[in-house]
Amino acid sequence: MLNWQGDTQVVGQVRCRRFVPRSQADGAATGAVFEPLVAAAPSRIALIQHGGSSNKEGADVWDVAHALTRREGIRLVALDGPVHGARLARGEKLEPLDVRARFFEKWEHEPNHVEVHVDAWRGLIDELVDAWHPEQVSWVGLSMGTAYGLPLLARETARIHSAVIGMWGTSFVNSARLRVDAKAVRARVLFQQKWHDELFSRDGQLELFDALGTDDRRLHVYPGGHTRMGEEQLADLVRFVVN
Repeated sequence: MLNWQGDTQVVGQVRCRRFVPRSQADGAATGAVFEPLVAAAPSRIALIQHGGSSNKEGADVWDVAHALTRREGIRLVALDGPVHGARLARGEKLEPLDVRARFFEKWEHEPNHVEVHVDAWRGLIDELVDAWHPEQVSWVGLSMGTAYGLPLLARETARIHSAVIGMWGTSFVNSARLRVDAKAVRARVLFQQKWHDELFSRDGQLELFDALGTDDRRLHVYPGGHTRMGEEQLADLVRFVVN
């Protein structure tokens, strides 16, 4: 049983409940579960890492929840990033761009923190497996979700069977290490790229895709810059995770 905390939120037939991960020593509710009000598919869960300017209950996470959880009945589990959501100091409020700037600073100057966050995800997977015994686990992580997702996928080759990643590349500061992580990935991968991404170069993203070690990978490119997913991108994500 997860350690639920706080009020339940319901939006568009999707219920969101916050919880304190078992490995969270400070008792902060850094996790959130999104479930359909009707009936969840207990054998399927998707893990989602939000973007750098968001948090576990951000708009980008709700976009996926409405598309994947409400329509397909798959539980979605989110975890706050290292400087996001419930990990902020009590009472501290930052604008999205300020949160992203703080994340970029941490990514640039504290490379060792990646393993700490990956370990937090791995501990959470242990907890979810104990609670729900899922037959299938997927990963959804664009942008910042790829920065942490690739190191996680490299270590969880047996427990995560598919992943939607992208909108990050090797040319970004301290991202060269992701080439090594990518080579160890064995899950099915859908890599999503925005063609006019102003934060991550086309070549850097393509290099990361080329480095993937899995035999089952595909690249989808969409128009636009480094923005939230549109309907086509969401539809492709859902189709890939469900199948």
